[in-house]
Amino acid sequence: MPHGPSIAAIGALIGNPARANVLTALLDGRALTAGELAWAANVSPQTTSGHLAQLTQARLLACERQGRNRYFRLASPAVAAMLEGIMVVATEDPPRVGPKWKGGEALRNARTCYDHLAGRLAVGLADALVAKGCIELREDGGHVTPAGARFLTDFGIDLSAARNRRRAWCRPCLDWSERRPHLAGALGAALATRCFDLGWTERLRDTRALAVTDAGRKGFADVVGVTLS
Repeated sequence: MPHGPSIAAIGALIGNPARANVLTALLDGRALTAGELAWAANVSPQTTSGHLAQLTQARLLACERQGRNRYFRLASPAVAAMLEGIMVVATEDPPRVGPKWKGGEALRNARTCYDHLAGRLAVGLADALVAKGCIELREDGGHVTPAGARFLTDFGIDLSAARNRRRAWCRPCLDWSERRPHLAGALGAALATRCFDLGWTERLRDTRALAVTDAGRKGFADVVGVTLS
């Protein structure tokens, strides 16, 4: 098992509660300062500095400077996908009991998963786009149909720009609260950005949960056919 030691090393880093808190605080795709991450980790700034150094050295985090501040973000979508996968496993209950959601309803309804949408909203969007014949999702990836390209372009998404991003184009991502796939990859990120630009979704402070605006509820229902309770 040549990858065994590497898996163990990454697992040990993530297994620390403070470092796990730092990583999950960055799952909404934004960059945060060391002070903000110290608050999220619930440890001292000095302790947080050591954790950030370890996570950066392991290439789980990327760091950039703006003036006197250093900002930290997840190093890549692959790191976010790994964390989401761990959450799916961590929240599973014994089969005889069945899955139970332990988070708040706002987080379950709509949230960010790195740079794309997650939760009931995102699963509903993926289902609707598949039902309309716009996209095809497989376990190992996805495909945008010609009809889907027309629909998404009319919706205001620049598909050429999204395709030029150096990452997977269209893929499913297992939603850790709904246990069903939502849309990820460059296309998922472009869809999330468009929803923010339209004012259909808004970020909430200090959480990954998103607010779906009144315009968003109407838009998602009229344009895509997704109705939120």
